[in-house]
Amino acid sequence: MRLYDYPLSGNGYKVRLLLSHLGRSYEYVPVDILAGEARTESFLQKNPLGKVPVLELDDGRVLPESNAILFWLARDTPYWPERPFDQAHAMQWLFFEQRSHMPNVGGARYWLTIQKSQLTPSDREQVRQKQKKGRVALGVMEQRLARNPFLVGEIYSIADVALYAYTHLAHEGGIELSPFGAIREWIKRVQAQPGYVSIDAQP
Repeated sequence: MRLYDYPLSGNGYKVRLLLSHLGRSYEYVPVDILAGEARTESFLQKNPLGKVPVLELDDGRVLPESNAILFWLARDTPYWPERPFDQAHAMQWLFFEQRSHMPNVGGARYWLTIQKSQLTPSDREQVRQKQKKGRVALGVMEQRLARNPFLVGEIYSIADVALYAYTHLAHEGGIELSPFGAIREWIKRVQAQPGYVSIDAQP
C-alpha cells in the first residue's frame, strides 16, 4: 500500500493519522505540489484532478479523496461506527468538513502558511472571508463538542480524524482557537488516542 501525499497537507495528514491509529504499514511517497509534481502525467493517471492524497492499494487500484480513503480504511474497525444512524452521523461530519470547514479553515492556512507568496489586496480579502466562514464552521463544532466528547457522541471515529486535521492548525491560518473551549478540550482528547501522531511526524 502506498500513500502519495504532500507532507504539510491536512488532507494527507488525516490519512496518516488513521493509518497510525490502525497500526497499518505503508510506503510513503511525498509529492511536492508547489513544484508541480501533482500535475505530472504519471500522477494525473492516479488522480486526474491532480490533488493529494492518493492511496494506491497492493493490487494496483487507486483511491483519491481523503475522506473516501478514511472510509475505506476504517471499515470493520472501531473508527467506523456500528449503528446505521451513527454511520450517517459520521458521514454528515465528513461532508461538513469538505464543504464548510476545510475550504475555509484549511484555505486560510494554505494562503498564509504554505503558499507564502506576496498577497494582493484581493487575496487578503479572500483570506479574511475564509477566516470569517472558518469561525462559523468552528462554532458549529463547538456547539456539538460542548455536549459530547466526540463528534459522534461517545465514539472517536473518522469524523474526529477528519475535522481534527485542519482544526488544530487553525491558528496557522490566522484563526485563533481561544474562543472555542470545547474544541480545545476535544483536541486534547484526540491527542490522547492510541497511535496518535503529529502532522510533522516522519511517516
